[in-house]
Amino acid sequence: MNPPVAEFRNPAPTVDAVILLPGDRVVLVRRKNPPHGWAIPGGFVDDGEPLAVAAAREAEEETGLAVTLLEQFHSYSDPARDPRRHTISTVFLARASGEPRGGDDAAEARGFAWDALPSPIVFDHREVLADVRRYLLTGARRLL
Repeated sequence: MNPPVAEFRNPAPTVDAVILLPGDRVVLVRRKNPPHGWAIPGGFVDDGEPLAVAAAREAEEETGLAVTLLEQFHSYSDPARDPRRHTISTVFLARASGEPRGGDDAAEARGFAWDALPSPIVFDHREVLADVRRYLLTGARRLL
């Protein structure tokens, strides 16, 4: 007889793409599903999928934009960052041109000036955006 298998509860890997547009704008999507509000385009990593591939895929699915990933920016892992479950998000910086349009689970996608971001911004994405903006202006990275 085999011993019982332990049930492991592990965080889910996710990706987000902070998409920079010409005119010093950033792309956000309005979510169709809870939690409702505005978010950085992103989602869950598929089994067998590299993080960068997942980030580019999610960005295109939700915004219709073909993005160029610039760099892996930071990983965010606060267990409370997503009210649905514990996720770990690897955030990428990306560039695109054109105007975004909502697709997949995004009801809407728009480019916003950094000083005119919409509300509410869900998850920990306001913090992520503040970290990215600080980095773009000063070169200072979030440490941990």
